[in-house]
Amino acid sequence: MKKVLIPTDFNVESTKIIDALAINHEIKDITIVFSHAFKLSDSISDMLMLSRRSKDYENISDEFYEKINFYSKKYQQKIKGIGIEYFYGSTVAAFKNFLDHFEIDTIIYPQHYHFQAVNKLSIDPKYLTDRCGRNVLELDIELIADSELLFETKMHEEAPVNILSA
Repeated sequence: MKKVLIPTDFNVESTKIIDALAINHEIKDITIVFSHAFKLSDSISDMLMLSRRSKDYENISDEFYEKINFYSKKYQQKIKGIGIEYFYGSTVAAFKNFLDHFEIDTIIYPQHYHFQAVNKLSIDPKYLTDRCGRNVLELDIELIADSELLFETKMHEEAPVNILSA
């Protein structure tokens, strides 16, 4: 596993898959690409402006970027980089070209993946990833999230009690 694609709707919760990957698999120097798929518009003006898709990056919250930075630092010995890319198209052939261009060898989903569109042109990536011929993994992020709570639990010190004797 050198480069992994993680389909996402840019919900902060979707970044937990990085913990699941780092804990459950021996990884070293991998690159993670978060991606969302959009159907190409039929509008000629949209087609001409395809290279100027900066408005699509408005779908990504600051919290998502912060979480990516957090994970980059947390797993800096294991992860070479984390990026965000959009796929524009709806055919498996175009998707395979996208995967080849970014040298993606594995696609990872959360175990109970549920597609969430970010706009009217969003398409469910399962249609493409099931037919692309790449290794597809499903990781349980709920188990990681539950165990993470155990580690974050802190015991609070009780205030000292003054005992008076009579």
